[in-house]
Amino acid sequence: MNNLLVTDSVSKNFGNFKALNNVSISVPRGSIFGLLGPNGAGKTTFIRIINQITMPDTGSVMLDGEALKPEHVKDIGYLPEERGLYKSMKVGEQALYLAQLKGLSHSEAKKRLKYWFDRLEIGDWWNKKIQELSKGMAQKIQFVVTVLHEPKLLIFDEPFSGFDPINANLIKDEILRLRDKGATVIFSTHRMESVEELCDNIALIHKSNKILDGKLIDIKRQYKTNTFEVGLVTNNEQAVIKSINEKFETSQTDFKSINDDLKINIKLKNGESANDLISFLSNKAQINHFVELVPSANDIFIQSVKNH
Repeated sequence: MNNLLVTDSVSKNFGNFKALNNVSISVPRGSIFGLLGPNGAGKTTFIRIINQITMPDTGSVMLDGEALKPEHVKDIGYLPEERGLYKSMKVGEQALYLAQLKGLSHSEAKKRLKYWFDRLEIGDWWNKKIQELSKGMAQKIQFVVTVLHEPKLLIFDEPFSGFDPINANLIKDEILRLRDKGATVIFSTHRMESVEELCDNIALIHKSNKILDGKLIDIKRQYKTNTFEVGLVTNNEQAVIKSINEKFETSQTDFKSINDDLKINIKLKNGESANDLISFLSNKAQINHFVELVPSANDIFIQSVKNH
């Protein structure tokens, strides 16, 4: 069985408001799955259903081949966007309490906490109160208690919120390591650069509907336009531009370069290859920049939402 989590036609209404409309998503085992969408799209409702915080009105949720049930709580780790630590409790006391709620014994919880506190270099925080920690420091604690019981499914909602770049990179590496050890991850964020770095598959929810899903690399192929960003060096710029415009569709561009280039975007027609373009340009000028414009996750997000 290749998918750890499968939702089939999940819908949820709150009064007259439809939060989710027949959303079907399959999360491949051992992958990082990006759950994307604008604010209010329905992502949080979807995550709450997986965590059994709320129930769907229609549809089904399967986890590891079984219909989702209360005992599956031990198989899921959830880091919500709105953090839920008790500010007046000491870090170690609170971490032990939350670990035992997930089914770990006191001794096993303490052993695993020591491992993670040493790993993230936060051992001296054990007797501090949460209110004494910065937002980023508290976020590290919440990350630890989310992953401590080694669940099959990890759900991270904006996990890098509050982190400086160094600690964000540290947590990113830990998420990748957990994936490599066999965990399946659902990753919800508005930071599209993180989607590029982490996600194997994505689904985009907009206005309660799933409007896009699949492997990120396949989606990028679907959205690419066969356009190349080109930098040329020539003593006869106007003549070169004229000959290019006669053969290709072009547009302006402004990439960073240490040379005083003629900068231009060139779109190929069906049947034309990058080699055809290089051959044509090399007879006109010196090529010192040639990059295919592959759509970013951010480009795809914006275009898909605008089209719906």
